Amino acid sequence: MSSRAGNLYAWLGLILVVVVSDQVTKWMVLNTPAFNARACLDVTVACGQIKVSPLFDLTMLWNRGISFGTFQSDGIMRWVLVGATSGIAVAFAIWLTRAQRWLTALSLSLVIGGAIGNLVDRVRFGAVVDFLDFSGMYFPWVFNIADSAITVGAVLLFLDQFLMSRSGPKSETGTSRN
Repeated sequence: MSSRAGNLYAWLGLILVVVVSDQVTKWMVLNTPAFNARACLDVTVACGQIKVSPLFDLTMLWNRGISFGTFQSDGIMRWVLVGATSGIAVAFAIWLTRAQRWLTALSLSLVIGGAIGNLVDRVRFGAVVDFLDFSGMYFPWVFNIADSAITVGAVLLFLDQFLMSRSGPKSETGTSRN
């Protein structure tokens, strides 16, 4: 097995870790009666919350939009989001197979894993399970592990593509970094 293939398996493993950890935590939320999660899929029914600290709570929300609740959609738009997310994940997966820098591969793996985690929810329920609530810290959004992976991956990808790429060919040629 070549070094490149070995690394690809490691990145696929990271994608799997993100998807599994995201889905396991969402399963726990969906199966905790205090959240009233399945019932509150109906927008007329209130979802539940567990107070944890002044800075952090577990708050069940169904996100029918994209990141941080933007572009809320139902019906056919649900499937448009499924198609768009799938297309992005496939494009990033192709890019991952060609990535030369470890930071590029790490970034893409996080984004792909997060996209798949949220895609599973959108296909199953028509909405994404969100529950991590840091509103006590003046952060107004409720999110999940997949959202976190996408956000961290996107920031790292930005750093990699716009800052690391300026360092020139030296960072591209080192096979020990792959």
